[in-house]
Amino acid sequence: MFKHTNRITMNFKDALQWRYATKQMSGEVVPQEKLDTITEAARMAPTSSGIQPFELLVISNKALKEQIQPIAFNQPTIVQSSHLLVFAAWDSYTEERINNHFKYNNEERGLPETATDDYRKMLLNMYGNQTPEQHFTHAAKQSYIALGYATIAAALEQVDATPMEGFNPAALDELLKLKEKGLRSVSLLALGYRNAEADWNVKLKKVRRPRSKFITEIK
Repeated sequence: MFKHTNRITMNFKDALQWRYATKQMSGEVVPQEKLDTITEAARMAPTSSGIQPFELLVISNKALKEQIQPIAFNQPTIVQSSHLLVFAAWDSYTEERINNHFKYNNEERGLPETATDDYRKMLLNMYGNQTPEQHFTHAAKQSYIALGYATIAAALEQVDATPMEGFNPAALDELLKLKEKGLRSVSLLALGYRNAEADWNVKLKKVRRPRSKFITEIK
């Protein structure tokens, strides 16, 4: 069985090669320090205008994960994971949300409340001409950047991570009462440690398109 270490021992390229879409996890608990690093990576991910239009739910409760599993097409890593991360995007860019974002940023930076008024009003006007569904689509795309950051951070911490879109968002939203918070679920990330003896995917060669067919350099 794979034995994880308490320290980062791989460089970036090695970490990318090491990680894979884990299909079976051991149930071993991810240490809090590593979990904090992974979730902090998601928090620090870049977003459009720095608004961070999504939230991250970190679920370790076994009973709740068991309720989520059938919603996620009975994928075993849901319940085998140490923690299940739920990336939930704003359902809309409300005036209150945008105003609160700029108010908080100005306070943290020691700026006058009116320092960013021009940009704030521009965003309010832009989003005011869009539908809530357009807002959610945009916010969901921002959350995927954070999902990528968390996945890479997990690899560097030698924590297995399985990103998932295979679930019923409406059912998950109802279970987690996300609608009441103005949120909609977008993606899941199961965190844990691989069960190498049971996982058919662990020994398969990692295959990606060759660089010549993936990268076009324009000079």
